[in-house]
Amino acid sequence: MNADPKNIWGRIILHADMDAFFASVEQLDNPDLKGRPVVVGGTGKRGVVSAASYEAREYSIKSAMPVMEARRLCPEAVFVSPRFARYKDVSTEIMSAFKDFSPLVEPLSLDEAFLDMTGAAGLFGGPREMAMRVKRSVRDTTGGLTISIGCADTKFVAKVASDENKPDGITVVPPDEVESFLRPLPVSRLWGAGPKTVAILREMGLERVGDVADCKPEVLESTLGALGLHLHRLARGIDPRPVEPCKERKSVGAEYTLERDIKGAAAIRPHLRRAADEVTRRLRAKGLVGAGVRVKLKTARFRLYTRQTALMEPTNSSDEIFMAGDGLLDEFNLKSPMRLVGLAVFDLSGIGGMVQQELFSPKKKFEKRKLDQTMDSLREKFGENVIIRGGDLKSKNNIE
Repeated sequence: MNADPKNIWGRIILHADMDAFFASVEQLDNPDLKGRPVVVGGTGKRGVVSAASYEAREYSIKSAMPVMEARRLCPEAVFVSPRFARYKDVSTEIMSAFKDFSPLVEPLSLDEAFLDMTGAAGLFGGPREMAMRVKRSVRDTTGGLTISIGCADTKFVAKVASDENKPDGITVVPPDEVESFLRPLPVSRLWGAGPKTVAILREMGLERVGDVADCKPEVLESTLGALGLHLHRLARGIDPRPVEPCKERKSVGAEYTLERDIKGAAAIRPHLRRAADEVTRRLRAKGLVGAGVRVKLKTARFRLYTRQTALMEPTNSSDEIFMAGDGLLDEFNLKSPMRLVGLAVFDLSGIGGMVQQELFSPKKKFEKRKLDQTMDSLREKFGENVIIRGGDLKSKNNIE
């Protein structure tokens, strides 16, 4: 694009998406894995794929697929357990690199973010030049990881564009080409169009984004309600939402897929305790407390159920979080076998005056918090498994 972007673009938004992030980090750290099909995920019989390298994707391996199926599709693939702490460290480096280009960076996950580059043409050139500079910065910062970038004047179109030329691609969609870019795409590319919505749209004879754009909005609204109007706007490239750099993480959670199905509260509690320990350790490391607890259970038939509760006061105490989660078990039907147990803490905030409050807390509560801190220090120094609660011993071999 040769024209001055200031005369064509109202906004310039980049969507930057790392290529096969987890698998690429594994290949970066272990050069022997480069060029080989790499699958990151649970390595047990019931594990699922978290990420697959592009070499593995050639065998139709994809995220959320059972690991057993992935092994069947590509027996020669290298299967590795995820290293989330490492991925978070690399993600922090990447997000820091993004902020060298714009103060308006909105992370969506560990491996993707929006950047509002409006007004930056004088510093970095047009959208394509901006994207090239961001790509070089990420490659240099991480030591070789690649990223795909979509450039548009809206968040929706930029995100769709980033997926068009993966891996290591750049797709620029100028404002006057948005309609021609979107029209041939399948309706499943519209944000908010899940499988059920896609089925309804197809029953209406709407197969492509252009079909939705041409449909009368009142027809879509009568069938899909407010969602229909939302899809109509997106199909026409209308998405005024700003890039929001100050979005804070709303919850911290941990969950375990089990090697064998379990049934009943007594069997669930050790896994709930382990999740509470993991979550609160991360909260304490970040200086956060939470005001709510959520428990997630998935049945052997993959039915997902959640229950949550508010706490009397924000906390990051392992015992207090576990007891709140344990209290929620009465709200579930525990007659069905369970294959996954999870716990999350939400409504997060900084510790603030909590330290001062602890000085006047009951002695038992103060001692429990000191114990949490001691366990954190031991695990940081000697590893996660240096301390195992007695209740975990029976369940240790039942966690994926």
